[in-house]
Amino acid sequence: MAGEQRRRRLRALLDLADVPAEMLDRIEASFVHESAAKEQQILSNERLEFLGDAVLGLAVAQWLYATYPDEKEGTLAKRKAAIVSDFAIAQTARRLGFGELVQLGVGERAHGGSERTSILADAFEAFIAAVFLERGVAVAQRFVEREHIASLDHENAALSDSKTQLQELTQARLACTPVYRERAEGPAHLRIFTSTVAVNDETLGTGTGPSKKAAQQNAAAQALLILQERMHAP
Repeated sequence: MAGEQRRRRLRALLDLADVPAEMLDRIEASFVHESAAKEQQILSNERLEFLGDAVLGLAVAQWLYATYPDEKEGTLAKRKAAIVSDFAIAQTARRLGFGELVQLGVGERAHGGSERTSILADAFEAFIAAVFLERGVAVAQRFVEREHIASLDHENAALSDSKTQLQELTQARLACTPVYRERAEGPAHLRIFTSTVAVNDETLGTGTGPSKKAAQQNAAAQALLILQERMHAP
């Protein structure tokens, strides 16, 4: 996208987020992917993405707390995980045209980086952080609620299970799919299933349960925690 056309798109996005156009240069840093930063010797959006992850999480948690006053913590946590998943965030980023705005290195763009789920999700979180820094938490939260949360189907698609979350995470961040293996022990009426799940040939989770599905869910939950801890490690 040509320079002036891109700036017009950015200004339109700023208007949508209630950010004055004169802040464009400071906001633009949220669209610099690591691959472009290395080529151009400038800062990437990684630090902003780190902050944006927290701002987005707070905005979603506050909305859920107010919207579902009778739900327990466990259900709220599942809803939050679905709303802040890379898959959901990237959907919003695509709708808002982030793929055309993100700055990528030559190789990354040639390999379709502008449509990659993880890149779009990171850019959206970085943008949220930039809005927060320039306009404060209230403006950032209104943007999240209006442009992201409101676009999701909270009744039918919000409560994704551990297997779904693990698959979305590994496909988005690691370009692979989890592999499950099961074994069963005990008599037919007291069968106990044990499942292991491997990601890129590394076993990350083991779970047991009265059914194959339950065992897989427990294994996936364990693997999900390990991967999330790794991805957020300094």
